Amino acid sequence: MKRLFLSLILLILPTAAWAEPAAGFQSERIVVEARGEGPDVILIPGLASTSAVWDRTARALEGRYRVHLVTVRGFGDVPPSANGSGLVGGPTAAEVRRYIVEQGLRRPAVIGHSMGGQIALRIAADAGARVGRVMVVDASPFFPSLISAGATSSDVEPLARLAYQGLLLLGDEALRTQASSLGVEMGGASDSLFGTLGWQGGDRRTLAQGLYEVMTVDLRSRLPSITAPVTVVYGWSADDRSPRSQIDGLFRAGYRSLPRPAEFERIEGAEHMVMIDQPRRFQAAVERFLR
Repeated sequence: MKRLFLSLILLILPTAAWAEPAAGFQSERIVVEARGEGPDVILIPGLASTSAVWDRTARALEGRYRVHLVTVRGFGDVPPSANGSGLVGGPTAAEVRRYIVEQGLRRPAVIGHSMGGQIALRIAADAGARVGRVMVVDASPFFPSLISAGATSSDVEPLARLAYQGLLLLGDEALRTQASSLGVEMGGASDSLFGTLGWQGGDRRTLAQGLYEVMTVDLRSRLPSITAPVTVVYGWSADDRSPRSQIDGLFRAGYRSLPRPAEFERIEGAEHMVMIDQPRRFQAAVERFLR
């Protein structure tokens, strides 16, 4: 269980700065910046990340597409507003759906990373034909299943509660401190994770709630409601000593209840931040997805 806790943390996290909101849309849950002209593409970042993680992807697309960059309030320097209390993922997905309707987007492609991938799945399940296609990037409908195929929400909930309380009470060093108190030494992985993470400007309560939800929410029962085609992109390693070398079957099992079988694209050499770890290979996957 200790290893499950730490593996989930390493799967779920990273971060950056945010963009100015698009004119004509106000929300207490999200900030959206729109760029370019053409078919609509929505980009949703993951836990503790802002739209800045999509900057390279957006620049590659905005000459041919209208790109909508989402930032969840409470991540980065954005004040939490309504995300300062209650749930985060479900209400955020509802606000993106409202954005699609109010802005008159026509069957947009939705691309979400990590927690943003789960938000994208929620949007597709609830929006039906309003969504054209979905790409989830290193995201599972139930993240613990990528660590242990038989894991359940009940198994993970005590660990998720511990992570929530640690982050809420102890702040930026909470996860490192909790790892030590659990008797697990993260070593270089810890330095790498926290060195790039930063969590600068993030609202502690929003981050803690988001982490809790990503660890415990199981969206597999929602997959049969998704009518849009789904592409799953994830980091992979040919080194059999890496957990990434064994992840293909776990991703495929997680999405097996989709009514239309998902397309799977593994990006060799990438870890969780696929679009940053291997930007050229990731962009090629995005181009294939949008054809």
